[in-house]
Amino acid sequence: MKVADVFHFRNAEIKALHLTWIAFFITFYVWFNMAPLASSMLKSVDWLTTDDIRLFAICNVALTIPARIIVGMALDRFGPRRVFSVLMVLMAIPALVFAFGNTMTQLLVSRLVLSSIGASFVVGIHMTAMWFKPKDIGFAEGFYAGWGNFGSAAAAISLPTIALHMYGGEDGWRWAIAQSAIVMAAYGIYYWFAITDGPVGTVHRKPRKAVALEVSTWGDMVKLILWTIPLVGVLGILVWRIQNMGYLSVTGATICYAVIIAIVCYQIIQILRVNVPILKKGVPEDDKYPFNSVAALNSTYFANFGAELAVVSMLPMFFEETWSLSATAAGLIAASFAFVNLVARPMGGLVSDRLGNRRFVMLSYMFGISVGFALMGLMNSSWPLIIAVGITVFTSFFVQGAEGATFGIIPSIKRRLTGQISGMAGAYGNVGAVVYLTIFTFVTPTQFFYIIAAGAFISWVLCVMWLKEPESGFAEEYQVSSVDLQIEEEERRRQAAATAG
Repeated sequence: MKVADVFHFRNAEIKALHLTWIAFFITFYVWFNMAPLASSMLKSVDWLTTDDIRLFAICNVALTIPARIIVGMALDRFGPRRVFSVLMVLMAIPALVFAFGNTMTQLLVSRLVLSSIGASFVVGIHMTAMWFKPKDIGFAEGFYAGWGNFGSAAAAISLPTIALHMYGGEDGWRWAIAQSAIVMAAYGIYYWFAITDGPVGTVHRKPRKAVALEVSTWGDMVKLILWTIPLVGVLGILVWRIQNMGYLSVTGATICYAVIIAIVCYQIIQILRVNVPILKKGVPEDDKYPFNSVAALNSTYFANFGAELAVVSMLPMFFEETWSLSATAAGLIAASFAFVNLVARPMGGLVSDRLGNRRFVMLSYMFGISVGFALMGLMNSSWPLIIAVGITVFTSFFVQGAEGATFGIIPSIKRRLTGQISGMAGAYGNVGAVVYLTIFTFVTPTQFFYIIAAGAFISWVLCVMWLKEPESGFAEEYQVSSVDLQIEEEERRRQAAATAG
């Protein structure tokens, strides 16, 4: 696939790519519609405080992690078209409640529920994988994610203008948020009718049970359990932060911790229920896949996307305080970190497609991240500003490229389980953000850059040990196993029986 191909709008796969990144763009636009309007909210609502806004920011990412896991399961069962459409329509409801909420509880709960919309990322990843062949998937996924992620920047740029000049008045922010929700719901309905799950005739291969990821060996099952615990366990950090801010009592926090433990136990039980029968029966050789590769990619997304979300949150203040810049100038310079996404992420996927070795590309990007953040740790006020900006852009290039390369590999690991694997890796990106942002509250910016550089280096080591080159990574079609064909035959018989009945 060439870069120029994205302008061939009449090609069905290109049309699907554009329809899907636009859906992702809109969901991220809605997801991040609060931050640029925070000051307007404070002026408009007299009982709202800065601490309340900070609490909403935490709630804005709280349920994204479990939502990405649940949506990943739903993808393998219902397909990305239905899941994406339903997600967009349903999430418009909490967005509207937040827009017109008049109590702290309404704003808090609606923002908490709305955080589930962050799961949209994994839906589009699955849809794109269904439309593009393995040899082209890197660039396609990178293009989708790069432009979709731009939705958050677009919200920051446009929403204040819409609130002030299109609607105006003290409730302008409410109508601006409501407008974004309505557009999302309308596009969700359109998306349902405008696209299919892959080209016509595509077989949607899915697991027999979607409640837990299938694995190939007993050892992999233990590893899956170990990698599942942090996905929900990290919510304990959020509960701890909210309690420390005074918004949650000890009793409330205890209840939350108990719920988190119960969910972790439930997930472990589901893993055992799905995999013990499979492993006792024995997994055919052609259906086995290396879970170590999934673990390695979990770590890469923790280290690259997690670092991106954390760095974007602290970079403006770092530039402002280190070089004594105005808030506006610091914000513009820091924005360069996010804007690189538009080019670097598709580039990461494209390089992954072209070099013929996705593992080598992944290793190169992760090593580049560790070097980049280590250099950022060395930066101080004695450095020329232009050099500091150059190093920031250099680091961002590797961070975003690594994100593209991560999802250039995932669809080729196990086609039948793409939704669940994408959901797990995507959730680990949010786990990384929560962990890094929490660490940042205890250290200086310099120490913080060294820590995330070390995180990227550890991920690089894990990739060296665990990540394997996907067998069908550059093939015309995804690998189909005997179990895939067996499930397909069972589904055909079930449908025939239903029709006959």
